[in-house]
This record gives sequence, structure tokens and C-alpha cells, in this order.
Amino acid sequence: MITGACWKCLLLSFFFLRGSAQNFAQTRFICTSVPVDVDMCTSSMQNSGPTEDLKTTILQLRETVLQQKETIMNQKDTIRELTGKLSRCEGHTHLEVPSNEPKLGTPGSKKKETSKNTMGDLSRTPTAETLTQLGQTLQSLKTRLENLEMYSRGNSSTQASSLKDLLQSKIDDLEKQVLSRVNTLEEGKVNLKNETEQRGKIESTLTSLHQRITDLEKGQKENRPADKFQLTFPLRTNYMYAKVKKSLPEMYAFTVCMWLKSNASPGVGTPFSYAVPGQANELVLIEWGNNPMEILINDKVAKLPFVINDGKWHHICISWTTRDGVWEAYQDGMLRGNGENLAPYHPIKHQGVLVLGQEQDTLGGGFDATQAFVGELAHFNIWDRKLTVGEVYNLATCRNKALTGNVISWAESNIEIFGGATKWTFDACRQIN
Repeated sequence: MITGACWKCLLLSFFFLRGSAQNFAQTRFICTSVPVDVDMCTSSMQNSGPTEDLKTTILQLRETVLQQKETIMNQKDTIRELTGKLSRCEGHTHLEVPSNEPKLGTPGSKKKETSKNTMGDLSRTPTAETLTQLGQTLQSLKTRLENLEMYSRGNSSTQASSLKDLLQSKIDDLEKQVLSRVNTLEEGKVNLKNETEQRGKIESTLTSLHQRITDLEKGQKENRPADKFQLTFPLRTNYMYAKVKKSLPEMYAFTVCMWLKSNASPGVGTPFSYAVPGQANELVLIEWGNNPMEILINDKVAKLPFVINDGKWHHICISWTTRDGVWEAYQDGMLRGNGENLAPYHPIKHQGVLVLGQEQDTLGGGFDATQAFVGELAHFNIWDRKLTVGEVYNLATCRNKALTGNVISWAESNIEIFGGATKWTFDACRQIN
């Protein structure tokens, strides 16, 4: 008897032979004996040894691939963890820029590629540096309290005195915590987990203090002139900055002046940057890494002879004209350097974004924490002409009534702050008199 399955095999063989009739002359057939009680088609399939070997090999390869895939998935977390550790290790030295490294914005140079998501930069900052920054922030808070006390001497209410004493007590406690962490570091008993938790508590308390003091200072705004304030950027981040609400017009000359105070190292960062569509470095003042302070105009660079990272207030001015690219640099009212051929015959373009405290990689953004300004800034003014030597000196020494910029003037209504930068009472002339 021929089974149904065998009939199918015979029919398939028939069609195959019919389709290949023209090749019968070159075809050979091999006969195999099959027991009477065995299905011929089943026997044929079972005897195909090479086919079974291939099936087995394919199954083994598939199993191996699945195992490898599972191994890779299991190791992804390990790879991610190791990458994070490597980033933290590199964070100990990523602020140190070799002096021979091409400067951002110089012709032919390329900006150092770093992760833009640096909200966590503080955790990768060396512990000693973070504690130093916290100490600077504490000192800033103490100065603000003294400032509040000076402006509120006429108010002798018990509530105001009690609040001031409470804030002072909290600052004293924070100073003790910072000192304790420094001593622990010196003894070499650093526990990273505990350090992170304690630093988080300190920063949380600092944030609370900043808010309390800011609330107190808000009550003084109505009683102070619109230009008697300063901006404070206590930490090197990519999210603290201020934005000038007005843009610059097209300018064929300018003078930009400001008061700065910083002791950041290496480099104080970027006091201001002006970007326009298609050119992020239209006008930038920056001291990055171990490089000297520089002024960038349309990506062309001039090195400035400023030394300002001593923790003291300094008045600086830079003037420029498009004709021959002539520039001058003043510090504390004195001419410190000059030159020419800085972006000659290139007018400063309009319709841009002016940011204080950060360097822009894109229009209004793309901030890099390593280039952020750390310190205090005040009386930022821009004119569309070159000021005279006498005008600059009078600004720096408060000899006469201070000029205000005819393009950008320093007023609270012109400045927006973001990311925790603070704005509080400041009088530059009181600092030098």
C-alpha cells in the first residue's frame, strides 16, 4: 500500500521530473532499499543526514545568538556605570585647559566637545573645589546680610532683628559644616556617599538662605535706585545666567564697561556673550581655562591684559571701532592695552541675544559649565561709540555723575535672571570710596 504522504512525495517528484525532462541525459538516480513495513517518504526524510545536521547547527547558532544578546543586555548597566565613573574621573581635570590648546573662536580652532547636560557638574567637581565654592557662597551671604543691616538700621523692630539673628546663626552653622568637611578631607577619611549626602544638605540650606535673603531684599527695591544692584553667579554651572531684554543695533564702534569681582580659577569664565543668527561669537568677553582674558568679535580674537581674579572689585572697559579694527582695554580707569586689526570693517550685527554669565554655542543657549562666569557683575553698560580716556576714568573712579550706556544701560527692568543667579543691592562707588 502506498500511503497518502507517499503519494504526495511521488506527485512532487513527478512534477520535478517533468520540469527537468530536458536534463534527464545528465541525471543519475540512486536506489535505496526500504523495509516493507516502513513508510518510504518518512524513511527518505529520516535518512537526509546532512539536512538534520544543518538544522541542528542552525538551532545551536540561534541559541548562541540569543545568549549573546542576553549577555549584552545584562552588561548594559555595567557599561553605563563604568562610563559614569570615567566621566567623574575626567571631571577632576576637565577644567584644566592646556595653555597651548586652540582658543574657542580662533580661526581654524574647534570648540572642546563636552556634554551639555551639566546640571550634575557639581558632583564631578573635585571635592576641595566644591567646598571652596560653598565657602565663597557663604561669604557672599554674609556680605548680603551686612548690606541688609546697613540699609535697615532705621528699622529697629524686634521682628527684623530676630530674623537677622536667625539667618546669621544658620550661616555660622553652615560655616562649621564646611570646616568639618575640610578637616575630614585633610585626615583622608572621605566617604563618597556620606560626602554627597552632606553636600546636598548644605546646598539645600544655602538655597533656602538665598531665598530668605532675596525675600528680604525685595522689600528694599522700591527704596533704591534702579541701577544700584549686582548679579551674583556663585557656582560654575550651565544654568545660572542673566539675559538682557534688549538686543544690540548694528554698530560700527562700541564701548562696553562693567564692574567685576571674582577669584575663580582657572579662568573667571564668560562675563557676557552676544550671539546673532549664524554667528554665536559675534561679541564675547571670556577668560577660559588658563588662557588670558580675550575679546571675540566675529570669531576674531584679541588678548586682553586684565588681571581681575583676586576677589576684589575691578572696573573694566573695552572699546573698539570697525575702522582698522582698533581696540583699547582699560582696567580701573587706566589704559592697559591696545591694538588693531580686530575684525576690521565688520559691523556688529543686530537682532542678537545678549547673555550675562554664559558663553553661547547657539543663539540664546548651548551653555557650557566650564566657560560659565563665577563671581559678581554690576553696572554693565554699552555705548555705540568709543569713550574718551577721561570718560572711562570718571566711570572707574566715580569722579562725576556716572554715564549710562546709550545702547544698553544698567537697570533692573532691563535684566532677567535664570537658574538661581541672584540680584541684590550694590553701589560701586561705595566700594571704592
